Amino acid sequence: MDAQLIRRRMARYVELVDAGDIDGILSLYADDAVIEDPVGAPPIVGIEAIARFYREGLGRAEASAQLTGPVRVASNGSGAMPFRVDLVWNGEPCSLHVIDVMEFDGNGRIRTMKAYWGELNMERRPE
Repeated sequence: MDAQLIRRRMARYVELVDAGDIDGILSLYADDAVIEDPVGAPPIVGIEAIARFYREGLGRAEASAQLTGPVRVASNGSGAMPFRVDLVWNGEPCSLHVIDVMEFDGNGRIRTMKAYWGELNMERRPE
């Protein structure tokens, strides 16, 4: 797996989250992908369930996103990245700091995604 391809795909994921482009996000995933968002939540399995997850979450939020550090790529076809999602949470503008870890298949599509975040990683933004 090409490290530069992984780096580009992961950065592209954040760009698509920022744009609210759910179809674009879904195109990055393998059909049998599994996500855990946040880690500890029940796994979401398969592209149809993943589509529901993004449409019901991101699709209903006015969110923006940006990388907050470089994408790190391992030699086994996986990578990790820190990023921030700005959104309205329980009626208040907040920033959520996330680290996503993704594994890619041989076609460069996301096979697994684990999002590391919790309420301790959320901060209120001034209105």
